[in-house]
Amino acid sequence: MSRIIALGECMVELSLGAEGAGRIAYAGDTFNTAVYLSRLGRAVTYATALGGDDPFSRAILGLADAEGVETDLVLRLEGKLPGLYAIERDERGERRFFYWRGEAAVRDYFQRADLDALGRAMREAEMVFLSGITLAVIGEAGRAALGGLLKDARDAGVAVAFDPNYRPRLWTDAAAARAAAEAVIPLCAHVSVSGPDAVDLCGERAEAVAAGWAAMGPEVVRREEDRTVAIHAGGAVEVIPPGPAVDGVVDTTGAGDSFNGAYLAARLAGRTPAEAVAAGRRLAEAVIRHTGAIIPRDATPAL
Repeated sequence: MSRIIALGECMVELSLGAEGAGRIAYAGDTFNTAVYLSRLGRAVTYATALGGDDPFSRAILGLADAEGVETDLVLRLEGKLPGLYAIERDERGERRFFYWRGEAAVRDYFQRADLDALGRAMREAEMVFLSGITLAVIGEAGRAALGGLLKDARDAGVAVAFDPNYRPRLWTDAAAARAAAEAVIPLCAHVSVSGPDAVDLCGERAEAVAAGWAAMGPEVVRREEDRTVAIHAGGAVEVIPPGPAVDGVVDTTGAGDSFNGAYLAARLAGRTPAEAVAAGRRLAEAVIRHTGAIIPRDATPAL
């Protein structure tokens, strides 16, 4: 089977509990998606940079190995560490994030990696997946290098998939994030965006943003806060209304990442966009009933 290459950052995740207690795990938007793609039967390789010999980098590599995610494109940098984020949750499971990532190893990935090997792996893949966080943390020089590699992969027939996943604190302003996203979107086969991210990035209604991006070529999945999902493709829009309310919500961390994993796995398996949305919803609904972005393997629904 051809493999999927996911590019981005895996961080140390500190979940804050009562009275200052915390639980350590490891997660990151594209890494979470990579794990769920692997659980759903796709061959996946993760591309990032980690520290050289610290316990956190070793734990991330161990998690990837346990989840069947290949790490031959992971760069190890002595003296560096992975980024760290903490999550505070309210009684509804909604989150507030705190980040320590200024010196994270991934920021040096495109300056230190073997780009010929990365480009060759991308051209031989069935899909390349990245996010707006990927674009932010690799910096301007990294984005310039990645853009050429993505174009070469697209020209070789590889499907590029992208979630803008806008995090304002990673960018100088929304205009910079939008420019970076819209340099990638014309190269994509699939774009998945939350309605709020579309509005915050572009200052327009999410429907208009998604339609404009779809006009650049990709199939655009727009995920709204009320759980409506709209698929924009070929000048048409298919709106899939929300299903029944989800009970037992504990933590919404990773909901979009897991949706993306199941959606893309379903599309690669030949399912229709509507069938892929149903698969994405099933997985996301399981994820938000657990704490953390990556849920126990036995709680992961089949495709």
